[in-house]
Amino acid sequence: MNEFRTQPRIISLEGNIGAGKSTFLKIVEKTLAIQAIFEPHTKWQQVGGSENLLEKFYAEPQRWAYTFQTYAFVTRVVEQESFARKSLFPVQMLERSVYSDRYCFAKNAFEQKNMNALEWKLYQEWFSWLVDGYAATPAGFIYLRTSPEICYERLKKRNRSEERNVSLDYLSTIHEKHERWLIGREDVLGSEKEVPILVLSVDQDFEHDQQQQDNLVEQIAAFFDINYHLIFDKHERAHARTL
Repeated sequence: MNEFRTQPRIISLEGNIGAGKSTFLKIVEKTLAIQAIFEPHTKWQQVGGSENLLEKFYAEPQRWAYTFQTYAFVTRVVEQESFARKSLFPVQMLERSVYSDRYCFAKNAFEQKNMNALEWKLYQEWFSWLVDGYAATPAGFIYLRTSPEICYERLKKRNRSEERNVSLDYLSTIHEKHERWLIGREDVLGSEKEVPILVLSVDQDFEHDQQQQDNLVEQIAAFFDINYHLIFDKHERAHARTL
């Protein structure tokens, strides 16, 4: 069996809610030789076929924070492993990772008293077990660094029903958590301390700006030494825009 099917290099795309991760990952997927793995929103929205756990978490975080955060990191690992078994690419790019779950969202839930001390202790034990035994350490992180105000604008524009209760204050807190984790490298555990980080500023509207997209993708390709798709490389794309 091709070793890339079982041992792909993993790069995690990180950023705040509304930073543009899904949109950005779709752009990268079309350009670079990577397998894109998006957040398993459907699993969170249809637990048992009918229960929307994501909506419950946002509506009543004190009741559902521990349940949701635990389910979130398990489903991430399951999704990554499932895709790895059928991957034709040497690189997987994940929309978020178990690390952002832990350092940003679960930690914030505890600090905001939406998880009690016992739940936080249990979460950390589950996290350590999962990371040590099942989750491969990423080869790198990409941080889509976006201001909370821009994230809030994008969040309102996409208008997901589950996110109607997400406030600018919450986005500012999650932004701070990302800054402390990926820029300040506070309280980072184990082998993750050595993982390289590419910081990309994406306050501007990259979704409708081909030149900006090319610039961002070229930074990723150079930083992580990832090939372009052979069927349509960056020079062909540049030529196509002049036709």
